[in-house]
Amino acid sequence: MQVTIDKNSGYCFGVEFAIQMAEDEMAESDRLYCLGDIVHNDMEVNRLSAKGLVVIDREELKNLRDCKVLIRAHGEPPETYQLAIENNIELIDASCPVVLKLQHRVKTAFDKMEKREGQIVIYGKKGHAEVIGLTGQTLEKAIVVMEDEDLEKIDFSRPVTLFSQTTKSTKGFYALKAKIAERMAKSNQEMEEVDFTANDSICRQVSNREPQLNRFAQENDVIIFVSGKKSSNGKALYQVCKAENPRSYFVENENELDPKWFDPQDKVGICGATSTPMWLMEQVQNYIQSMDTATV
Repeated sequence: MQVTIDKNSGYCFGVEFAIQMAEDEMAESDRLYCLGDIVHNDMEVNRLSAKGLVVIDREELKNLRDCKVLIRAHGEPPETYQLAIENNIELIDASCPVVLKLQHRVKTAFDKMEKREGQIVIYGKKGHAEVIGLTGQTLEKAIVVMEDEDLEKIDFSRPVTLFSQTTKSTKGFYALKAKIAERMAKSNQEMEEVDFTANDSICRQVSNREPQLNRFAQENDVIIFVSGKKSSNGKALYQVCKAENPRSYFVENENELDPKWFDPQDKVGICGATSTPMWLMEQVQNYIQSMDTATV
């Protein structure tokens, strides 16, 4: 078998930056707190935990004082920074620059929409770390939409400004934009112009991977998509592969591989999410290459 790793897969800039910051800090101390999993990949979280990274949640943060806490790439709402000041916590801020810029855009849009009794709508997963940071810019007034039924939360007779979680599907965003535009047009038939603004705020490092994965899935007989099961980006990108190549399989690590998936003459492509470390994809590659071809 020929086994190739997709050169475009692996960490995006934001995740790589956060992990590097964490490792730099832990080189100087034996413990660093991290607010939530630094990346949605259990194997990488376990690797960093062994080095001294302690994952905490927001409730645990409230009880910490006089220590260092890492803010991961997903970003945080304003109240996290306020709590850090009150509890003398030094924040190691590894928020992705793309996310920080989006938070600023959402806050600016929210201030404008408040004056016009408008609504901020965010295409994303409710409860996702990045979405929590974004809704925090709106005093929790933003409407989070993921499925069609979530559209019922929107008052289509009022102005709407739409943003997207940076790791969502481009196709999904534009489908949602069309649905909102259609409903707003119906609700505002007497108006010459509908007050609806849609901002494609999807990270281009993420959106560019869709066409790249389309090609990669076509070029290989079998696709092994490596990702943590909690990764929203992983779920979306796996579906891109699956739509292009039915012999696409989602695994968290090499232990989930099934020899029945492979034939000796297959070209096997390994790829992953923006939260998938290269070392893990290489581990999966080595395992497949070590398989006895007589058993596959």
